[in-house]
Parts: sequence; C-alpha cells; structure tokens
Amino acid sequence: MTNLDILGLAASIFTTSSQIPQVIRTYKTRDVSGISLSTYVIITIGLLLWLTYGLMKNDLPLIVANSTMVLLTIAIAVMKVVFEKNQHL
Repeated sequence: MTNLDILGLAASIFTTSSQIPQVIRTYKTRDVSGISLSTYVIITIGLLLWLTYGLMKNDLPLIVANSTMVLLTIAIAVMKVVFEKNQHL
C-alpha cells in the first residue's frame, strides 16, 4: 500500500463517516421532515457511478469509500420512505 493509498483511505474515512450521524439521528428520532429523498437518490446514483469507476480502476480507497457511502445513503433514503409512510398511518 502506497502513501497515496493511505491518504485516500484516510480521506474516505472522514467523508464516509460524515453520514453516520445522520443515519443514527434519523433512526433514533424517526424525523425525516428535513430530508430530501430526491437528493439522496441522486447522490446514491453518483456514488454508484464512482464505485463502478473505482472497481474498474481497482482503486481501493474509491471502492471502500463509495461502497460504504452507497449503503449509508440507501439507509437514509429507505428510512425517509418508511418513516414518512408510518407518520401518515
């Protein structure tokens, strides 16, 4: 692993972990009123494209960061749909 790979992995840890507080807060509070579903759908598509790019280049930092971010953004989008639906019951 090169120093450049280490730098990329460090960057991916910070950017990826930025979504964890949102996932936790949304899960605990069930408050999805301030979350834009279209934003999370668009960002997830972009992350899937970046993940594909990283896989094609065999770039570990891109693969790690984007695969984790895809999971986190999908989790938020799913909570948005489920919790909003439950609020209307």
